[in-house]
Amino acid sequence: MSKNKLSQKRQKLAYALPLLVIGLVNYPIKVQANSVQLFHNRSPQRPNLLAQKFPDNGEPTGRRRGGTSRRDGCPELKTPITAVVPGEENGNKSFLAATIAEYPTFWVYVPELPKNVRSAEFVLQDEQDHDVYRTSVTLPGKAGTIGINLPSSPQYALKQNSKYHWFFRVYCGNPQNQPEYFFVDAWLQRVALTPDLQQQLKSTKSGEYKVYAANHLWYDAITNLADLDRTHSDTSILAEDWMNLFEGLGLKELAQAPILQRYNLHK
Repeated sequence: MSKNKLSQKRQKLAYALPLLVIGLVNYPIKVQANSVQLFHNRSPQRPNLLAQKFPDNGEPTGRRRGGTSRRDGCPELKTPITAVVPGEENGNKSFLAATIAEYPTFWVYVPELPKNVRSAEFVLQDEQDHDVYRTSVTLPGKAGTIGINLPSSPQYALKQNSKYHWFFRVYCGNPQNQPEYFFVDAWLQRVALTPDLQQQLKSTKSGEYKVYAANHLWYDAITNLADLDRTHSDTSILAEDWMNLFEGLGLKELAQAPILQRYNLHK
């Protein structure tokens, strides 16, 4: 090899080495920058969706804690009958919540009642106050939460984007006189199952109720969680989530009450 060629080769190597060093110094910085970017792109730790407050949907309003139609014939209760729905008693707050179910389940906490008070009634009406479904209910003899299933018959199916008013009444007093009762009432609206929500439900591996809660679908969230609690043997996590769900409603004191019965009733 000639001296000129050797000199040119050494000169190229002299230029290349600084560039190589610069590249090696910069490479970890680029990796670090990419790592930071990935970190910022990650979703933050999700909050406990089951302990969230569901949004106030405005009108119409209802009554979540039991009142009485008249005071004379109904005894005092230590704990009121309670509709297990989102909302707040203080002020004119909404008790309107959403569902995608055509035939949803309605949940009510029933306290310990006098032995002679066992007759109740569930009523579902449309916005024009027309009955969609009405049925009598024989109550269990102890305190707890009950679910009332809307029968899977076409005449009872909820229409999309329509609002419905439901009542739960526990009768007391002399049935021969004007009926007297404790009651609660709330509202629900059936909304569409969107492609995005459908994909979320297909992708979940930890319970559909979390997806329902994240999308403010109250009736679906509580019913799905109650169904899982009934069918799974390891219920420690489900029990904790049930507690969180009630805590989000401001009804934590009722979370320990057992689910006594699911009613599948017809007229």
